[in-house]
Amino acid sequence: MSMTFSGQVALVTGAAAGIGRATALAFAAEGLQVVVADLDVAGGEGTVTLIRQAGGEAVFVRCNVTLEEEVQQLMAHTIAAYGRLDYAFNNAGIEIEKGKLADGSLDEFDAIMGVNVKGVWLCMKHQLPLLLAQGGGAIVNTASVAGLGAAPKMSIYAASKHAVIGLTKSAAIEYAKKKIRVNAVCPAVIDTDMFRRAWEADPRKAEFAAAMHPVGRIGKVEEIASAVLYLCSDGAAFTTGQALAVDGGATAI
Repeated sequence: MSMTFSGQVALVTGAAAGIGRATALAFAAEGLQVVVADLDVAGGEGTVTLIRQAGGEAVFVRCNVTLEEEVQQLMAHTIAAYGRLDYAFNNAGIEIEKGKLADGSLDEFDAIMGVNVKGVWLCMKHQLPLLLAQGGGAIVNTASVAGLGAAPKMSIYAASKHAVIGLTKSAAIEYAKKKIRVNAVCPAVIDTDMFRRAWEADPRKAEFAAAMHPVGRIGKVEEIASAVLYLCSDGAAFTTGQALAVDGGATAI
């Protein structure tokens, strides 16, 4: 299915690996120019190399999304490179909790909220003026099925993803008449480097993860990328303020 993109520019944060890399590659495959942003320089440049090897166009910008000056610089680099911004996928995020709520630390709270909430807020804050200047566009934020319910032993992470959905819905209403759509994608367990590290530490987690999805497996990064591109495409022109679960049926139980 054609996503009806033409001569446009997409920005992806957290694009050095996993869902971010897969989505940057998918945007490029549709003919978009892509700004690849991440703290991981080697991974980010690796994503750009993969895009260029496939005949696409991309640039890498190192960015810490928790620092407003770096987010501002990211937007400036985007305009300097390609002159516009049409789509943004705010995907940078972390999950570092290991225990129940009362066992958490202030450092964990600040780190998770800093990247997952402040980072998304800062990116939208500085993307929206560019989209307004362009006459419209779309933003997709990475939330999680943890933002649609509970996540035992990941309470701070769950709170951060509930907050992402709140930011998403509020911005969607604020800018609905400006031809800017804002949605969130909510993955369940996806086959990423982060998941593989957890599986190597405890192989039982893989069995549990597969069992939590009625389809009987964990998700693929390309499946999340497809959802993001749909939400950015003209096919989703009447869709805004939504938190789309891409979860193998996990939240339907």
